[in-house]
Order: sequence, then structure tokens, then C-alpha cells
Amino acid sequence: KGGETLGDLMTSQAPFKGKICCIGAGYVGGPTMAMMALKSGLHVTVVDLNKERIAAWNSDSLPIYEPGLDEVVRQVRGKNLFFSTDVESAVRDAEIIFVSVNTPTKEYGFGKGRAADLTYWEGAARSISRATVPGAALFNNFKIVVEKSTVPVSTADAMTCVLNENCPSGVGFQVLSNPEFLAEGTAIDDLTAPDRVLIGGPQNENGRAAMEALASVYAHWVPRERIHMNNVWSAELSKLVANAFLAQRISSVNALSELCEASGADIEHVAGAIGFDPGIGSKFLKCGPGFGGSCFQKDILNLVYLCESEGLPEVADYWLQVIKMNDHQKHRVSKLVVDTMFNTINNKKIAVLGFAFKADTGDTRESPAIDICGTLLSENARVCVFDPEAKESQIRYDLASFQKDDKLSISTDAYEACKEAHAVIIITEWKQFKSLDFQRIFDSMNKPAFIFDGRNILDHAALQGMGFRVQGLGKPKTWNWRREQL
Repeated sequence: KGGETLGDLMTSQAPFKGKICCIGAGYVGGPTMAMMALKSGLHVTVVDLNKERIAAWNSDSLPIYEPGLDEVVRQVRGKNLFFSTDVESAVRDAEIIFVSVNTPTKEYGFGKGRAADLTYWEGAARSISRATVPGAALFNNFKIVVEKSTVPVSTADAMTCVLNENCPSGVGFQVLSNPEFLAEGTAIDDLTAPDRVLIGGPQNENGRAAMEALASVYAHWVPRERIHMNNVWSAELSKLVANAFLAQRISSVNALSELCEASGADIEHVAGAIGFDPGIGSKFLKCGPGFGGSCFQKDILNLVYLCESEGLPEVADYWLQVIKMNDHQKHRVSKLVVDTMFNTINNKKIAVLGFAFKADTGDTRESPAIDICGTLLSENARVCVFDPEAKESQIRYDLASFQKDDKLSISTDAYEACKEAHAVIIITEWKQFKSLDFQRIFDSMNKPAFIFDGRNILDHAALQGMGFRVQGLGKPKTWNWRREQL
């Protein structure tokens, strides 16, 4: 039966006591394994072929920024949490192997721009096969391989095929799906108290034993009623659908923000009103410059490709519209800036506050700031970016195709970024932006001084009182240079 909790299972199987390995030391693998080591006390090794990344995990400067992650890693690193480039040894000694490698959107061949590229995934499967030599650690005569990356439906079947075709005689594999439901910026909280743990696996005796072993690891700190068992295909699809629903919600409120601006309504009033409906709820109803991050767009495109492959064009078109609306939102934010600033930003300094795709992370993947800054640079603006966590090298890499005449600069100070600017754009909702001395910023800017609040986190009335020309997304227009008396 699908959807069972661990408490529903009648079993005398002892809790898992073996070693755990994770292939992939990125945004998912590193934090997840650190929490697992802390809460379970089990021996956990995270491996990656990237020597610089592993060196960073073993240093005082971790390769990713996540609130609370440093404290977790410091408590267990060198005790029962280890980071290594020796993939073969770690896989050989582990009975449970998590695979958390990159599955980017394919950029070539069949499925280009839609399907997930499983090159790294298949490479991980072959590494596991090579390391599973006679004498390797096994659980009930098989290794448990756990999909942690977001993958297409039936990936577990493909991995099982690769593993079984390359393993020693008498050794088997049970491939499970255990999708992550983390949000960057709150990953440690999400790992500490997850709202659900989903485990999908083969519906046979060995598959059940493997699922119960993995569930017993989570049961060290996750209430049993939150650990759910499904078949592997349902678990794989659930992750794609969860991200698609969240992205759809963001695109919906962003679409309404444009209507609000045109009609004179206030998106915060509208979102607040509908959020009182218990069938809708208040989460993910904040408009912004568009969603970003490594998951939403990739997973929706994967879902679209899956629908197209199954001969469901209407379903595919429905989900593709979520991506189209997100692209439109990013474009219209840039156009709003140009239109408001007298239809030209040529050689004007624009201060961009925030480059990461969301607050409390340094991750810039698919950030709306990339498209917005790129458009501003294409309009010959002088763009100065400040973000408290995004690295300058990454920002320059993301904008490399847009740069010309050295019009891009990166500042380590928000006030310096805004000095002599014609406009300030809030792209990332960093809390520290709310407490900036905007009178100081206003005094240092060219006039008229514009603020475009892409997250509606500032006190617009107070800013207008200082003399700023303010425009928030989804907010009634307070000033129009064509009819200034408005």
C-alpha cells in the first residue's frame, strides 16, 4: 500500500547501524548529511571529485552559505562526519549511499531545453558499481542507493539497470527515492524539523527492508508519523510536482501584480485578502521580480518534457506558462525602470541591492537579478551591485555575456553602491536593507532619486517623505513624469 507511515509497518527489523556515504557535496548533500550525522550519530562520509569543494568543507570557510550550517558542521566534522575525495573507499564501506549530484537541464540533443541531463547521475551509478567489489559492505546482501537529487520519473529503474549489469555476482542493489524538500535560507530548520520525509522504493521484500532501514535513520529525530512510504515512481514525481505548484503560485501572484499596477489596486491588499481563505493560505503570495534558484525552472521544464513524452501537450503547455510568466516578470521589471526614468538609463548609475535569488543564501543560480542586470547593462546603464553573500567572482561570471565598457561594478558596501546613483533597485529581500539609512542614501544620489522596491520590504511613505520617487511591484503608481501632478 502506498502512503504508509513507518508506524504502520509491522516489522521486527533492527534500526540501521552501518555507515552512510553521500556522493555530491553541494547545496543538498552537504547540509543534509551534516544534519544526519548530528542527529543519528551514524558514521557519514560526503565525497566529491571537486578537490576545492571538499577542502572548503574541511575548512572554516564552507563552500555554501546557509544560516546555522557552520554550527552543525563544527559539532560533528572529524567525529562522525567526514568530507573526502576518495569516492571508491567511501562507497565500498557504506551500506547506504545517497546520490546528490547535479541534474541540470539538457543543453543538447533530444529534449534540449526541457529534459534533465543525467550524465552525472549515470556516472555516479557506475562509480558505485566499480566500488562494490567482493568484501564491500552490504545490507542484507545488497547496497541501498538513495536518489536525493531531483530526477525524472523512472530514473531509479535506469539506475538499477546500470548497477545490476556491472555488479559482482551475488550482490544486489535496492534503489530508493528520497527527495529533498529544502528551501535555501531555511535549510537547517527544514532539516531539523521536516514537515515530511518521503521514501519511495520497490514494492517487494528487499525493497521494503531497504525503505525500513532508511526510515530508521530518519526516525532518530523525525516523528514516525512524518515518515511516509510510497512506490518509487510516486516519490520521484512528487518532488517535481511540489516545486511546480510553488512556482505556479509565485507566477500567479506576479501576474496579478502587473494588473494591480495597471488598475490602481495594491497587490499586498489583494494577496492578504485571498490569503485568509484556508483553501488558499498566505504562503508564497509575495510578489517579486521572479523566482530563481536551481530547482523551480529546471523541475518545471522536466515536468513539461515528461508530459510531452507521454503525449500530453495540453498539460505540458499549462506548466510551461509558469515559466513564461516568470520570464515576463523579469523583463517587465527592467522595462519599468527604463520607462520611469524618462525612457533612458544610458550612462546612469543604477544601484542593485541583492543578487542572490533569495535572502539568506549566496546562491545566484537562475536569479532574476541576472536577467534584470543584464537588461540594464544592455541599455548602457552603469550597474553597481551589492549583495552581502553572493561572491563577486560569481556575479561577474553570471553577467559576463552582458558586460561592455566596464559598466559593471561590484561593491562591498551598500552606501557606496548607492552613492551618486540615479536609482536603487531592491532585488533580494535581505533584512539588512530595511535598516539602511535612506536619508543618507538620498543625500548621496542624483536627483530625482528613484527607488524600485522589487520585494515591497521598505516603508514607501517614509521614503516619499524624504523625496524619493518610489515604485513597488504591484503598487499604485505614485508619480508619473508625464503627468507629475499625479
